[in-house]
Amino acid sequence: MRRLLPVLILMLCSSVMGAPIGVKSVQKDAGGITLKMDQGVLRLEVWSDRIIRVTYGTTEKLPPDSSLSVIAKPLPGSWDLNETADRIEIRTRLVRAEVDRHGGAIRFLDADGVPFLTEPAGGGKSMQPITIQGESTWKIKQSFVRPANEALFGLGQHQDGWMNYAGKSVHLQQQNMLVGIPVLMSSRGYGIFWDNPSITDVAADKPGTIQWSSEVGDTIDYYVLYGPELDQAIGDYRELTGSAPMFGKWAWGLWQSKERYASQDELLWIVNEYRRRHIPIDGIVQDWQYWSPGPWGSHKLDPSRYYDPRGMIQKLHQNNIHLLISVWAKFDLNGKNYQELQDAGVLYSNAVPSVFPKGQQKWYDAFNAKGRKIYWQQISRNLFSLGIDGWWLDATEPELGGNWGEFRDFKTAAGPGAKVFNAYPLMTTTAVYQGQRRESRDKRVLILTRSAYAGQQRNAAITWSGDIHAKWDVFANQIPAGINFCLAGIPYWNTDIGGFFGSNPADPKYCELFTRWFQFGAFCPMFRIHGTDQPKEMWRFNDVTFKILLTYDRLRYRLLPYIYSTAWSVTHNNSSMMRGLVLDFRGDPKVYDIPDQYMFGPAIMVNPVTKSAAKSRQVYLPKGAAWFDFWTGKSFPGGQSIEAPAPIQTLPLFVRAGSIIPLGPPVESTMEKADPIELRVYPGASGSFTLYEDEDDNYDYEKGVYAVIPFRWDDAKKVLSIGPRQGEFPGMLEKRTFRIVWVRDGVGAGPGPSEKVDAEVEYDGLLTYVTMPP
Repeated sequence: MRRLLPVLILMLCSSVMGAPIGVKSVQKDAGGITLKMDQGVLRLEVWSDRIIRVTYGTTEKLPPDSSLSVIAKPLPGSWDLNETADRIEIRTRLVRAEVDRHGGAIRFLDADGVPFLTEPAGGGKSMQPITIQGESTWKIKQSFVRPANEALFGLGQHQDGWMNYAGKSVHLQQQNMLVGIPVLMSSRGYGIFWDNPSITDVAADKPGTIQWSSEVGDTIDYYVLYGPELDQAIGDYRELTGSAPMFGKWAWGLWQSKERYASQDELLWIVNEYRRRHIPIDGIVQDWQYWSPGPWGSHKLDPSRYYDPRGMIQKLHQNNIHLLISVWAKFDLNGKNYQELQDAGVLYSNAVPSVFPKGQQKWYDAFNAKGRKIYWQQISRNLFSLGIDGWWLDATEPELGGNWGEFRDFKTAAGPGAKVFNAYPLMTTTAVYQGQRRESRDKRVLILTRSAYAGQQRNAAITWSGDIHAKWDVFANQIPAGINFCLAGIPYWNTDIGGFFGSNPADPKYCELFTRWFQFGAFCPMFRIHGTDQPKEMWRFNDVTFKILLTYDRLRYRLLPYIYSTAWSVTHNNSSMMRGLVLDFRGDPKVYDIPDQYMFGPAIMVNPVTKSAAKSRQVYLPKGAAWFDFWTGKSFPGGQSIEAPAPIQTLPLFVRAGSIIPLGPPVESTMEKADPIELRVYPGASGSFTLYEDEDDNYDYEKGVYAVIPFRWDDAKKVLSIGPRQGEFPGMLEKRTFRIVWVRDGVGAGPGPSEKVDAEVEYDGLLTYVTMPP
């Protein structure tokens, strides 16, 4: 027993190591308060009126900040410190945080003193000492109290079909088809950003509690983002980690991709067929192996198959087509680019087996600033110099010979791989974004990537959902996966339309699945066809299917003024494009568990059909608004479920009353001028919309080179105001034509231009009022 006693004592101490217990002293400074606890140091830092950061460590002094995600500095403004015998409180204009002097637990309250987030008695903190690659650190946990009626969202992309993660457990570890982002949004009007890039579990599966557990961390470090609306909480997250820049307007059209186009001639033929058939399209993607037989990582187009790459890209641009190309972060041993990175000491030390083709490869250290610089320079001199428009950064998990966990055994410039594992996609997209921004202001960065981490929105990155199969259940799971990804604060996401594996346009069953997926894809931030197996360009399908696909492709292009303006709101206002219903209808608990409905921008509710042979689907119309059927113009009260018609040609779409939707004329490219514009006004509530325009590409918009036109609908007075234009840019249309339609049953409905127009305005930039006809 004497031998066992020291072991038992050590186990007991380790299990509670880091529990703060009580407050010994309080020190105030300009940014917040530092509390010496019975064990360790607890700091509460005011970052804004709505953001409070909590940091806890076991040492006498907290280590220096080393966040890979947070790039902002605190802007605390005014706040107050109040102390009593039982608690210590910091208070901003909008939020309060109270620390229990005796147990160390923190309670967060709104300005009226209503609690919205609470740590359990004793603070709910645990830090167990561990050693990683010879470095002493901690395994950390933090618990919170979870009310029974709280719904939880975000946390990245998880293809489990769940919308609400209350009562569930979520594993945050990057891998193909799964994306871990430690940002959680609550139906109670707040968010948590857990600033830890190691593999993390978020467990809300036990009643009354939610626990964050990370494999590695020097401190417990989290930010409380108080809305009270979740749009504001997401905006707070982006204030911390960076706003999402604008894409070129060309990014918002249709993208055709395939695994893979094998030559310059094939790629140009595909584009020419789209143009010959007058099918709207703006982009094509060159997938991997274009370098073969050259080494992986050469970033060079094989000259025997791509004999004039510069001329090929010029032809694409002449056709108003932009090109994305696949780039990987791994390198065959002894290639020229490999050797440059190896000589610089910015490759991971161990070679790993290549999945395809067989061989040995190394990955570059994206946490190393020198490595990021060299990586971009290699891409630039071999590809960007040719005029290529954007980057498909594949396997950014990173995928190491198919073994996702192997990265944890490497040492990176930011410490052991286990410490920063989930942040690799953030750092490698940083290499490309910052590299291109240093070289060019004329072409906006566009990155498509298979993984993501907190802060990645600042790198002009769109995440796609990985190598998924063409199955109905897989398709259905894409919808909540994408919604929750965007609720984690990163606004741009998409999926391989029709699935990556298993496509066959000759199969009528697949035609049905592809049609439903294409309808959904037309209302995703990026609209992109991709897959292996049989080619699935739109004209490969039977005539009936092709006609339906063309309808939705043309509708996407008519919606470009709405989509591009919404993208500006994402950049300018930190808003979201693919919007979980909780963002707009948090007061309606019925929306919390709906996995297959969402808002596309502020106006359009999208309700994909995910079952074969469906003729209708149930649609819940959130309360607090009236709703218009996009296809008929008929209106319905909110707060009810209806059976919406959904034959194969119809994706149920409903528009919120008070919306104003600008629709452009039929075009085949985003480069065509959107004039005249049809303004569809949906009465029943007042509302507004701001039309945004700029030069379509380059970064002059960051200097204020753009124009906006505000629209406001006063439902009581039945007056639409078209406000004075603000701003200007080269090539701007000085005069515009607005064709105004007040939507009602049978009028202003469907995808094509309205046959009946209620008013037509020749707008010259001045304030104009239009009254709705009686």
